[in-house]
Amino acid sequence: MSLGALMSEKRARPTSSQVYMSKEVDWQMLDKSRFFFLGAALFSGVSTALYPIVVLKTRQQVSPTHVSCANISLAIARLEGLKGFYKGFGTSLLGTIPARALYMTALEITKSSVGQATVRLGLSETTSMAVSNGAAGLASAVAAQVVWTPIDVVSQRLMVQGDLSLNKHVPGVISSCRYANGFDAFRKILYSDGPRGFYRGFGLSILTYAPSNAVWWASYSLSQKKIWSRFKGPYGHKEDARGSVAVQALSAATASGCSALITMPVDTIKTRLQVLDAEENGRRRAMTVMQTLKSLMREGGGFGACYRGLGPRWVSMSMSATTMITTYEYLKRLSTKKQT
Repeated sequence: MSLGALMSEKRARPTSSQVYMSKEVDWQMLDKSRFFFLGAALFSGVSTALYPIVVLKTRQQVSPTHVSCANISLAIARLEGLKGFYKGFGTSLLGTIPARALYMTALEITKSSVGQATVRLGLSETTSMAVSNGAAGLASAVAAQVVWTPIDVVSQRLMVQGDLSLNKHVPGVISSCRYANGFDAFRKILYSDGPRGFYRGFGLSILTYAPSNAVWWASYSLSQKKIWSRFKGPYGHKEDARGSVAVQALSAATASGCSALITMPVDTIKTRLQVLDAEENGRRRAMTVMQTLKSLMREGGGFGACYRGLGPRWVSMSMSATTMITTYEYLKRLSTKKQT
């Protein structure tokens, strides 16, 4: 029996004052081939629209001094043109498709499995939703990072590799090497660091995204329930598509703010580990976490230096989460199997 069916059993005797919530579409109800095909197209479009914000965030994080988003944007536009905002985009897009596929699979399977288990244990619907969504967020983040970390390493190095004259206007926007494209970056990283070079910051990526995803998905499900609780009406009231989208968007934005604030220092250290090298006796080598942290402290601003790029990251996470979740929920409904 699916999670949706189990939840329906718990709502078998509705009353006119029961809280209305959008119907959940779970893993067993999906046409998988349609789900992944449409997902690749929809999420590629979202990634294209939001990519410039990620470039700004990354350049702020590797800069040794605080530089505003406006100054970075103007420098990129003046010295590199529109393509400067899409450095590394091809590499990122190639990785997004398999990473998203892994993410969505792990998310839906875990949510469905854990949700069924918690309902059978007799937990309340609210607790079941929070636990299953939290566990799903944790599992999906770990699964996606196996693919996403190498893509992150390559694409971020390309992001910060602007015109050499950019250093005069935006100090610290440097890379450990010069790359012609994603394939050239892949070849040079493999040559200099070996396969392990693609997993720089992997542990920190897990520490950043796994707890953040768990908190985000649990908060998202609870926020949805809380918001829907203000819209009481007869059970079985026809679903208002615009109302559902509005609730999903608001819940996503609410869940994103705290996640961005809490995980920002770890994300900054992770980005620097993946992009910058230390130099010792004329040789480049990967920096350690402590070296990265000490470097940030020396650059001024104390612990506040770890929050460079918070503005773009906050905006990026909020916009990305709001867009992604409404796209994701829409995708699930488009991919629901036809009832026979």
